Amino acid sequence: MTHRTDAQDDSLEYANTQSRVKVSLAELPFSCPAPNQKLWNAHPRVFLPIEDTGEATCPYCGTHFILTD
Repeated sequence: MTHRTDAQDDSLEYANTQSRVKVSLAELPFSCPAPNQKLWNAHPRVFLPIEDTGEATCPYCGTHFILTD
């Protein structure tokens, strides 16, 4: 039996490829890498308190997230 990994899933984006990312309210609670990103080449998932100030920077990859309505 072969198990498919997220590395083989072409529907997912590669993690941490942008330096600034817009995040909608519908995506809260938010984490980096996001659920729609491949995890095999990314850092550990960290939840970011973006709702506090409207912006957050990932301590692992430095990606800056901006909350939009």
